[in-house]
Amino acid sequence: MTTLQIDIVSDIACPWCAIGYARLAQAMEELKDEMAFTIEWHAFELNPDPAGDGEPILPALSRKYGRSEDDMRANQSQMMDIARGLGLNFEKLQERHTRNTFDAHRLVKWAGEQGRQTEMKMAFFDAYFGQAQNISDADVLVTCVESIGLDGRQAREILASDRYADAVREDEARYQQAGVSAVPAYIINQKYLVSGAQEPETLVQAFREMSGKD
Repeated sequence: MTTLQIDIVSDIACPWCAIGYARLAQAMEELKDEMAFTIEWHAFELNPDPAGDGEPILPALSRKYGRSEDDMRANQSQMMDIARGLGLNFEKLQERHTRNTFDAHRLVKWAGEQGRQTEMKMAFFDAYFGQAQNISDADVLVTCVESIGLDGRQAREILASDRYADAVREDEARYQQAGVSAVPAYIINQKYLVSGAQEPETLVQAFREMSGKD
């Protein structure tokens, strides 16, 4: 059976990254009898400046994209509908604030050493998009850690240190230098790049072509 290594470059603050993974999961499920997959998550920060943390999301997006808050509200509502159809909790997408995700990325690195990277990522997505929690806050992050059965005390020790900081920065630098400027981005077998939250059928076709099965 062919194995595809998928390196996912994403940010916890990116709704399309959550949607993209849900679609990817559907594609992998469809292909489970044809190929196996290994997943590794890599860091990207949409809001890399901690000093700019905590602004309500709609005015922040309005300023970033030069569009009205009504336009941004409609855009977010559309994403909520898409997420609902994929079984994702985006109920408080429009109530969240901009957040720096550096510490969350550090914990994703740590969770990866225990084979729990994807679960950690999903818990952070749910806290931010589903509950509008402050995913730059240590207490929120530790609650997410404990929700997937990992050690909250150990997570607090990591957050109080600089552990995994270099690994996150190296991730960000590596993929920026490779030309990744928007997320989600999927690097397949360290050779092929798939950008954006593609539909499952698009991914199925792409994976078959990459593995020589089509």
